Amino acid sequence: MTPHDLWPALEQAPFAVAVRQNAVLFPWIESVHVLAATLVVGTVAIVDLRLLGLASRGMAVRMVSAQVLPCTWTAFGLAALTGFLLFSSDATAYAADRPFLLKMLALLIAGANMLAFQFISYRSVREWDLAANPPLAARSAAAVSLACWIAVVVCGRWIGFSLN
Repeated sequence: MTPHDLWPALEQAPFAVAVRQNAVLFPWIESVHVLAATLVVGTVAIVDLRLLGLASRGMAVRMVSAQVLPCTWTAFGLAALTGFLLFSSDATAYAADRPFLLKMLALLIAGANMLAFQFISYRSVREWDLAANPPLAARSAAAVSLACWIAVVVCGRWIGFSLN
């Protein structure tokens, strides 16, 4: 089964039909999606700004991460679930939409950047945990992260104009 076959099949799933046809379901799901995405971007920004040495300079990087990342992951799960429900309601159109594809690309790059940070820079965090300015690799990862999440927000908003 190719994606071209998968998208119409997904659109016919009972939950997708409900999202598409119910007058209030789509806006409610979209509202939860936006709120969850806001929490993701906000909490990621807290960590990224600390890594850039622009905020919370007196706090250990590990402490900042430990305090906000559980919220980040919970919000990300909720954003992914609601995003999938929204996508399923018109999968064929979303899959061909340039802003949607750019948003997915930005999410993919953000994820790859996070993995690279975790497996490269963060392995030595004990050495620079309390430093006001972490190493260049950590600061670079934070800058890429912020750029990706800004792109996710911009493209997400753009989707609302490109599909209507």
